[in-house]
Amino acid sequence: MPNELASRLEPIVAAAVTTAGFDLDSLEVRHAGRRQLVKVVVDSDDGVGLDEVAEVSRTVSAALDENEHVLASAYTLEVTSPGLDRPLTRPRHWRRARFRLVRISPVEGAEYLARVGSAGERSVRVLAEGRLRDLAYQSVATAVVEVEFKQPPAEDLKLLTEAGTPGEEPK
Repeated sequence: MPNELASRLEPIVAAAVTTAGFDLDSLEVRHAGRRQLVKVVVDSDDGVGLDEVAEVSRTVSAALDENEHVLASAYTLEVTSPGLDRPLTRPRHWRRARFRLVRISPVEGAEYLARVGSAGERSVRVLAEGRLRDLAYQSVATAVVEVEFKQPPAEDLKLLTEAGTPGEEPK
């Protein structure tokens, strides 16, 4: 039932989130006692601050109230942004991780660390072990941003900035 409910709520929630200027990253509906818990994860290219989460929460809440017949029960709304440990699964996730260090587990081969460059619709340019390479999303089993406590090396950033986009020859 909650998955079916999430499917019916998704267009309503997505429209409200888009109206507020954000992307709907995920929507989850599950039972929490006698209520439904509606968890909405939003993101944007510039990140999401606390004030923006509050704004999106008000917008989504109003949309759900206007469509109360879909939920047909009391609900708790939780609006949040994705955590650092969110896997990079869509091209926009890779674009937002530009210049970040990422732990990549390929479909075939050993896990490795790479710094993210430009991301296209089918692949991303990364810097791994001092070499630029284009990485097709379909060849990635999982990829997660690594927490760094210091600035990335300037030479890595320069190389990635000048590298162009996936599919092009590096400059």
